[in-house]
Amino acid sequence: MSPEQPFLGSDAQFENLPYRPCEIAHRYGERVHILADPLSLTMLAKLCAKGTVQPEVNRLVGELYRMLVHEVVAAEFPRQSIAQPTRMIDVTPRGVWRGDTIAISTPSVVVAVARAGLLPSQNTFDFLNQVLQPEGVRQDHLALARTVDEKGGVTGAGLYASKIGGPVDGAVMLIPDPMGATGSTVSKVIEQYPIDLYGKPLKVIAVHLIITPEYLKHVRHQHPNVLVYALRLDRGLSAADVLATVPGERWSEERGLTDHHYIVPGGGGLGEIINNSFV
Repeated sequence: MSPEQPFLGSDAQFENLPYRPCEIAHRYGERVHILADPLSLTMLAKLCAKGTVQPEVNRLVGELYRMLVHEVVAAEFPRQSIAQPTRMIDVTPRGVWRGDTIAISTPSVVVAVARAGLLPSQNTFDFLNQVLQPEGVRQDHLALARTVDEKGGVTGAGLYASKIGGPVDGAVMLIPDPMGATGSTVSKVIEQYPIDLYGKPLKVIAVHLIITPEYLKHVRHQHPNVLVYALRLDRGLSAADVLATVPGERWSEERGLTDHHYIVPGGGGLGEIINNSFV
């Protein structure tokens, strides 16, 4: 009997794998992704509940961001075809798995936004280092804070310090910020990476636990190319008949922010909760 010959074919089921997260229906545009994940929503509800404190807060934030970034990487990162020998290669030359996987050489930049975004950014950075080639994964730091008017309303975001580690040209840039309230933080982050100085990212992806219709209106208008991923959309100050409609269908009537720009139902000031610093 002749020896078994190498097999170079691949199983068609693993070629060009389509992947799209399970999402709610909405009218905010194809670059907005609001996940329909009962498990994540269960954990997020616990995180936002009155009475949930440290260390449970940070544990939940970490778990939720790992779940959320999993979806982002699977759906948005470039792919590559591989031929990976398994342990069965010692038994048969057919012991090689071939299929469509994440391109692990993809350069990535995670932007840590002080202070609510520091923990989510570290979770995201650690996750990417497990999946990608670590030498291509970088974490930048920006110290931002809300700017407010005399009535306490948010007027934007101020930058107080930054540590940017180099160009972002061709990289996937992720901005993990738990609460997407007004959109001013995402705008301020993007402004710190002018194309003529840092190059053009392959993609910019804002990654949130909760977003509001007001946030989406700002980001979609100011930065139409930004991708938005979130676990939950909060529009709890909208009228009952608006809440009965598909999100975005009556966008101009949807409201998720108080006059001081806190999210409803939301989770309170998550930056304060994460850091046990209520100032």
